[in-house]
Amino acid sequence: MHYLRGFAPWIVYACLSPLGWQWSALAGLVTGLALIAVNLRAGMAPDALILECSTAVFFVALTAVAFAAPHSSVSHYGGALSFAWLAVTSWATLALRRPFTLGIARRTTPEKFWHTPQFLRINVVITAAWAAAFTLTAIALTACGLAGAGTGLKITIQVLGFAAPAVFTARYPKIMQARYARMSATG
Repeated sequence: MHYLRGFAPWIVYACLSPLGWQWSALAGLVTGLALIAVNLRAGMAPDALILECSTAVFFVALTAVAFAAPHSSVSHYGGALSFAWLAVTSWATLALRRPFTLGIARRTTPEKFWHTPQFLRINVVITAAWAAAFTLTAIALTACGLAGAGTGLKITIQVLGFAAPAVFTARYPKIMQARYARMSATG
């Protein structure tokens, strides 16, 4: 589950939000920038850092708003905005035909598979699953905010918004590899 590292700033932001949105936004920003620095020092390819760079941009903006207007109504929709940003990032990488999961998958996949149609297809499907989960989670959190739902429900929705696509990401490539192996054996 190496791809979950890219979500560390979002997780830090969500976990620290009870301490105040200014500080949780700042913690998300610091975590995001640290993650980029660590990955760059480790020689990570730029296409593997799409999520991290998008995250940094979001947290720069959110932190600026949080400290400039601490009583802004934006504070009530931080979770929804976070997931909406992740959804936009995910959908944009699909529209540009550069699914954000490609760079992440290349970290653990032998280079000989990087340019195969199957590798690209698997990553398109995985990125679409993340994009759909982020979109649905943003919508659900917005509805919770409008309805005045409790923190417990919002946390549950956020956890599911990450857990469902994470489980799919862990399982889907194995299913597809087995399918491609069966097709190769019979073909």
